[in-house]
Amino acid sequence: MAAFAADTANPLASTLEAWKKAMLSKDAAALQKMYHADLTYTHSSAMTETKAEAIAAVAKGSTKAIEYRDVTTKVYGNTAIMKGKFDITNDQNATSHLVILMVWTKSGSDWQLVARQATKLP
Repeated sequence: MAAFAADTANPLASTLEAWKKAMLSKDAAALQKMYHADLTYTHSSAMTETKAEAIAAVAKGSTKAIEYRDVTTKVYGNTAIMKGKFDITNDQNATSHLVILMVWTKSGSDWQLVARQATKLP
């Protein structure tokens, strides 16, 4: 994580950190701005949520920690594809080890998450 966060040349490093902070603090207002209206948010269980459902789930969720590594980002104009390994821990100290693919789109000067897909690591 530190290598990615320190990479100032990556235009999404601060966006990923802002997403992590919003998730951990259950900041619905930040997620409202960060999530695109057409968001498709798919969990490793195959459950898929809309923007409103994903934000509501965070508000009542139990995410205690998010760590990520091996994050790569490819930017194609106003679209960015981000992939990495994420460890998400809940308030009962159960950790999900995931590979997450995120698709971001540029909206003005900000990036918005338009799609997210998670797969459990073996």
